[in-house]
Amino acid sequence: MFRKLLSVSGFTLASRVTGFLRDALLAWTLGSGVLSDAFFVAFLFPNYFRAIFGEGTLNPAFLPRYAALHARGETQRAAKFADGVFAWQMAAQIVLLLLATIFMPLIIRVIAPGFAGEQFTMTVALARVTFPYLILTLVAVQLSAMLNAIDRFWAGAAWSNLLNLSMIATLIAWQYFPNAAYAAAWGVLAGGVAQLVFILWAGGKEGLWLRITWPRWTPEIKEFFTAFGAVTIGAASVVIAPLIDTVLASYLATGSRTALYYADRINQLPLGVLGIALGTVLLPAMSARLAKNDRAGSDAAQNRSAAMSLLLTLPFMAAFILIPGTIMRAVFQHGAFNAQAAELAALALAAYGIGLPAMALVRIVASTFYARQDTVTPMRATLIALATNIALKLLLVWEFDMGVAGLALGTALGAWINVGILTWLGRSRALLAIENIFLRALPPALLAALAAGAGAWLGARLGETFVPGAYADEAALLGALVCAGLAYGVSVLALRRRLPLGRLSR
Repeated sequence: MFRKLLSVSGFTLASRVTGFLRDALLAWTLGSGVLSDAFFVAFLFPNYFRAIFGEGTLNPAFLPRYAALHARGETQRAAKFADGVFAWQMAAQIVLLLLATIFMPLIIRVIAPGFAGEQFTMTVALARVTFPYLILTLVAVQLSAMLNAIDRFWAGAAWSNLLNLSMIATLIAWQYFPNAAYAAAWGVLAGGVAQLVFILWAGGKEGLWLRITWPRWTPEIKEFFTAFGAVTIGAASVVIAPLIDTVLASYLATGSRTALYYADRINQLPLGVLGIALGTVLLPAMSARLAKNDRAGSDAAQNRSAAMSLLLTLPFMAAFILIPGTIMRAVFQHGAFNAQAAELAALALAAYGIGLPAMALVRIVASTFYARQDTVTPMRATLIALATNIALKLLLVWEFDMGVAGLALGTALGAWINVGILTWLGRSRALLAIENIFLRALPPALLAALAAGAGAWLGARLGETFVPGAYADEAALLGALVCAGLAYGVSVLALRRRLPLGRLSR
């Protein structure tokens, strides 16, 4: 499992690096204002609608069933089931694309009611360019799930790089578009085409194909859609929170939505490379073991994943809380992205950091139910967490006047509430076992995180001291990375025997 994690996290890291380059280029060309706010609202559609109709729903509803059929050697039934799911997904996506294209002005009016004039018109135009990305990635999402089910993880982790590379290419050539926002939007669409071609090639190498058939209602499809419906409600509720952010941010100062985007991108770096990678590997592993009645193996895999998740995300949480300004200034304060924009984004990053470990843990704890083909329980937990999330945001933004920091903090607290509810439900039904391997790893993980946080703070101060002037922020970030890495590495090495690191523990 550790080797699979390295495969997924390695390609995901490459995706985050190309994503970082893309975001730095976006900040340089778009800055923080009308263009950036319009593009990032339009960019919500490929991001969040894919979360509703893509990995966020297909993996929990489709992957455990497909993996169980493969684990029992029923490959023909698995292929037929996959084709049936694809037929219905494609039909739904075509209808959704047509409706979204026609009613896009109304949709933008709902999710960004504070936009007006040129900003509103541009957002509608950009959204019509980015929305078709969703249907282009439909094949990529399902083939990735099928590859993961047969322990082929690299392609599913690698294909997201192509979106970043396409956007980088169009942003470099932005002069050939009406403005940089249009260049970024067309880069999204080109990325979808590139991802489709790549995943077809990767699936074909493993003998996996999706055949276009007429949608048919079978008992297997009925069972899938029962699960899919529950997961879709849960995934939609997760997406509602960022949409609430967009609505509220449209009433805040110009640049607020942009600040949330860049803070979230930094927060997503460790979450995607480490947290989501663990969840990606864990779900098919638990599904296959439970299909063979190996409850002990399933529980052990889950506890190792939870321990690793905390070990890998807690240090980033400490850094995001202690040196958010250093991070945002060094990474994004260039070109059109000024100091005020960096400071606003830093406030959001510190608040997001509080919930980072929970955002990683929620996928691991939810696998307790998804691996057993129970999609209703996570949906209920998510709905409760969402209601609390929205209430907290309204309270923090309007009553406590916290602005973008209040929006991000509401998201962070909502993630911890979701983990707490799922853990309580799993324990109360005797489905979730908290084993010694997790409990032994918890104190070392906390100590390593404290050491990393202290190292980051000290390194930032040293960097500013030794390299004052124009490059002080870059030197501070470099100092923070070096000192935090050394402090964390020494701590993990000293405490390795209590951590689930396989051979490295010895």
